[in-house]
Amino acid sequence: MKTYAKRLKAYDNITFNTDAIIAGMSRLKGSRRKPTSVALEEDLLDELKSLANKRGVPYQVLMRLLIADGIKRLKAA
Repeated sequence: MKTYAKRLKAYDNITFNTDAIIAGMSRLKGSRRKPTSVALEEDLLDELKSLANKRGVPYQVLMRLLIADGIKRLKAA
């Protein structure tokens, strides 16, 4: 039987900042995500997954947040 991430008990106790989520939803309303491919070193991917696991989020979400934060910092510089 397959186990899907949404069904894992670890996701039952995740808390999110609702204001930030609502702000993000309104900012991205109507926009679509486009699948991309990024080749990462195995060590980097393992570290990313470990950090995501500690924060209780999927690693793809953490990667997207890190990229968005990096772009914001580059624009501010």
